[in-house]
Amino acid sequence: QVQLVESGGGSVEAGGSLRLSCAASTPFDNCMGWFRKAPGKEREAVASIYSPGGRTNYADSVKGRFTISQDSAKKILYLQMNTLKPEDTAMYYCAADLSPCGSWYEDIAYNYWGQGTQVTVSS
Repeated sequence: QVQLVESGGGSVEAGGSLRLSCAASTPFDNCMGWFRKAPGKEREAVASIYSPGGRTNYADSVKGRFTISQDSAKKILYLQMNTLKPEDTAMYYCAADLSPCGSWYEDIAYNYWGQGTQVTVSS
């Protein structure tokens, strides 16, 4: 069992930056991802990272603006978010997948979830 706790959310103006963190209760050396859910919308994948090798995936909507990374101890997952837009407003969740990110964009592929951290971007 892996517990995940997100932090780093907040309110920023458009064009600003935030860095989200997700602390795992135990080192996790497999697939981890970030998802988000905005009011009235379905939860969507934002990015994933496969620890062995560091392969990353990004949703088209965040490519070039967001960067996913993990600390060397494999216990903290990060999401650096730059050039934020109002449409990035959502609850952001981190998740851990026991498989190698084969279906990184599907939330049903993930085994463990955090409680979420709110990101609000004003125009």
